[in-house]
Amino acid sequence: MHVDTNPFEWLGQAFGTLVRLIVDALSWLFNLLSGASSAFVNGFSRALGVDSSLLSIAFVVLGLFLIYLGFSSLIKKRLIRGVIWLLLGLWLLSSLIR
Repeated sequence: MHVDTNPFEWLGQAFGTLVRLIVDALSWLFNLLSGASSAFVNGFSRALGVDSSLLSIAFVVLGLFLIYLGFSSLIKKRLIRGVIWLLLGLWLLSSLIR
């Protein structure tokens, strides 16, 4: 059995072990989040019938935002603006969804 005579070597090993433990825990956490997010995107895109690329998902979000703008304009009694936003959003979503 090897006995270290220098207390700073022991302190360095303890600190290195602590840092290694933190890095391994963060790596595990980020791998878990990455798997969950990719599974969510794959399920979302499969349910809508669109590709699972980032650009397709961004266009789906943009289409939903345009529909939101249309409904908020209709609530504020701006009929022409609301109809235009709704038609643009529906057109974008209908062109994406297979």
